[in-house]
Amino acid sequence: MTKPPRQSELEAYLDEALPSGEMARVEHALRGHPECIEQLAAINARRDAGVHTLGEIWRRHRLSCPTRAQLGSYLMGVLPDDAADHVAFHVKVAGCRRCQASLEDLRQKEAESPEAVEIRRRKYFQSSAGYL
Repeated sequence: MTKPPRQSELEAYLDEALPSGEMARVEHALRGHPECIEQLAAINARRDAGVHTLGEIWRRHRLSCPTRAQLGSYLMGVLPDDAADHVAFHVKVAGCRRCQASLEDLRQKEAESPEAVEIRRRKYFQSSAGYL
């Protein structure tokens, strides 16, 4: 049986702030330790009751995450140096999985052929024509 995760790991798990391998390890450990599920519930209850630290608020609301427009500008290389440094640190060093996924999505869209872009635009228009 795997060892139970520490409280700091459970909090990071709830915030989805662990690398994917660690997330899977914690989830697997939860299956073997029902007391940890109770601990997760207690952490959520504490958060919902308004008992927060500044760090928890910062992480939970993703205050350091760049906007999608900023991530796109980063990919195009048009951000000012200080903003580009922040995005690079946030994605590469801090390892924000949400921003990494957003960057990957932007890269894939950037690599699409003009035909694929046109097909997607046409589908968007057709699906929303009744709303216009």
